[in-house]
Amino acid sequence: MKLRSNYLALILIPVILILGLTLLYTQSRSQVIPEKEEPVNKSVQNTVKTIISTTYGEVELELWPDLAPKTVQNFIKLAGEGFYTNTYFHRVIPDFMIQGGCPNTKDGDRSNDGTGDPGYKFEDECYADGDIITGKIKTEADAELVWTQIIVPHMQQNRTPNADIAALVKSCQSTGSLEPLMEKSVEYYQETCGYTEPVRSKILKAPMLYGNIAMANSGPNTNGSQFFIVTKKDGTAWLNGKHTVFGKVISGLNVVHEIEQLPRDARDNPKAENQAFITGISFPK
Repeated sequence: MKLRSNYLALILIPVILILGLTLLYTQSRSQVIPEKEEPVNKSVQNTVKTIISTTYGEVELELWPDLAPKTVQNFIKLAGEGFYTNTYFHRVIPDFMIQGGCPNTKDGDRSNDGTGDPGYKFEDECYADGDIITGKIKTEADAELVWTQIIVPHMQQNRTPNADIAALVKSCQSTGSLEPLMEKSVEYYQETCGYTEPVRSKILKAPMLYGNIAMANSGPNTNGSQFFIVTKKDGTAWLNGKHTVFGKVISGLNVVHEIEQLPRDARDNPKAENQAFITGISFPK
């Protein structure tokens, strides 16, 4: 069982082992948590109808408060305050996505587009809790859960980590696999690392599909106001679990694609004469 090259990298520096996490896309991300079951969004019940009015037309969405309650509530709150009005989609990439929601797009300084937020950050809502993992570690998915939830935090939070755990990390590094970790039980690692919480599998709530709307971020649990709509027809599976999906476009994808194709600069920011402004967001009954 080989370690995924884009999953993690282990770096040994004098005396202290630390974990170096590789880039999964254009920004630093946390490890991919394996999903052991199908996404849960098949059972979406409650929806909130939303219309984003732009200078290129209207985009109608349904938001999913059952799957991402904090995210939907935040979007509704900001929209109701007029936070998004007169912002524009500052990052558009054909066959990928369009991104908006940055308050800095109101100030006329293009250099800071994409760096703004509402003055706070909140946690991701990508996963639901699955079964508790106990006993002998038998599968790659279980090994990755133990690695992610117990080993990695222990190594990051301790300048002098437990000697046995440090040796285990070195062994995983030298073999390029998590197989050495599977020689012990989940309970062994919980006790050795002082981890008192249960180890649970994670169920992806919603995948990154074509037309879905998700929160943009600068890493785990850094959600604010920025969001993006996926325009890639076969989705962006490599972003599963890294951005909270909170709804989908149900009408107006032609408008989304028109914005996607706007002439842009080297930073993927539409040129000033082509900007797609949000003129308002409404919530019809």
